[in-house]
Amino acid sequence: MGITDEIKKSFKEGSVLTKIIYINIAVFILVNIVKLVFLFNIKPFSFLSILAVPADLNILIYKPWTLITYMFYHEEFFHILFNMLWFYWFAKIFLDYLDAKKLLGTYILGGIAGAIFFIAAFNILPALKPMVSVPCLGASAAVIAVVTAISFYVPNLTLNLIFIGPVKLKYIALISILLDILSISVSNPGGHIAHLGGALWGYIFIMQFKQGRDLTKGFGKLSDWLYKLFKPKPKIKVTYKRPQSDPDYNFNKAKEQERINVILDKISKAGYGSLTKEEKELLFKASNK
Repeated sequence: MGITDEIKKSFKEGSVLTKIIYINIAVFILVNIVKLVFLFNIKPFSFLSILAVPADLNILIYKPWTLITYMFYHEEFFHILFNMLWFYWFAKIFLDYLDAKKLLGTYILGGIAGAIFFIAAFNILPALKPMVSVPCLGASAAVIAVVTAISFYVPNLTLNLIFIGPVKLKYIALISILLDILSISVSNPGGHIAHLGGALWGYIFIMQFKQGRDLTKGFGKLSDWLYKLFKPKPKIKVTYKRPQSDPDYNFNKAKEQERINVILDKISKAGYGSLTKEEKELLFKASNK
């Protein structure tokens, strides 16, 4: 089996966690291959204008799909590396306590919440309005939604962090949120605001889930419907069986009866338990005719 086949098999048989990581990596590779191809082009092809979510409502209205695509789109290596490592660690914990549909719902809906926060901030806050043309990209908001959700679901679960030691999940989430708040005025305000939107969604989802309300349920039904819609239909193999002639039928019937007689004789000598699985099945079929 070649590398391509192994990757296809791994994606097909993998969990939601695996699929999300694979999609992010695939988009990252595609984006950078195209950027390399158009390196010396005067007007290079831009994924940024197609996949990143714009804050400008006049542009967003023509690109609604970017509310989804932006959370799978990275251009820089360390951006996708840290996002996917962060997602992998916390999604593994998430799946220890909750199911794959809730993980997918938390990721997608958390990413959408992050985009909404980003768009709202750049259209409402006076300090950010001049930068309304700046787009948002990356899985960070979706990832922080997963981090926040599982951190407040099992807040006292402890992780041993390198150079730090044991730290409870709730403190990891709270410190991450605090750093985003403090970083808004320093650099990349849009990204940090989007993170806060994802974190808020993760918190609301898990608090509601603890009270018996699953806010991802509707999304889970939608994903099931889409899966069935695009799932390849199995190929039905039609075979034609030629009807037997009377002589052939009588011959086969006699052979079958002869076989049944041998089995019955075996039962009379050694008991039913002496029969093989095949002999028992043959006897069962014959008794039902």
